Amino acid sequence: MVFVKVYVTYKESVLDPQGEAVKGALHRMGYSEIEEVRIGKYFEMQVNPGTRPVEEVIEEACDKLLANVNMETYRFEIMDVEEA
Repeated sequence: MVFVKVYVTYKESVLDPQGEAVKGALHRMGYSEIEEVRIGKYFEMQVNPGTRPVEEVIEEACDKLLANVNMETYRFEIMDVEEA
């Protein structure tokens, strides 16, 4: 069993209206040092390695469901359950 963390965010070329709204609110609250905010999705999964490599399974899940590959990018970390 392995533990997988998946991070999904908008591509740099895609406007992030939620991130802009949060940045504006932070600035109004006095946090002017914060220059950029990007909003994304985070997934935690436990995966039982089968006949296919875990990397292949996670990439396929991201491409088909977890991320809109036209607008979003993703990265993931794989670790043993004991490390998580």
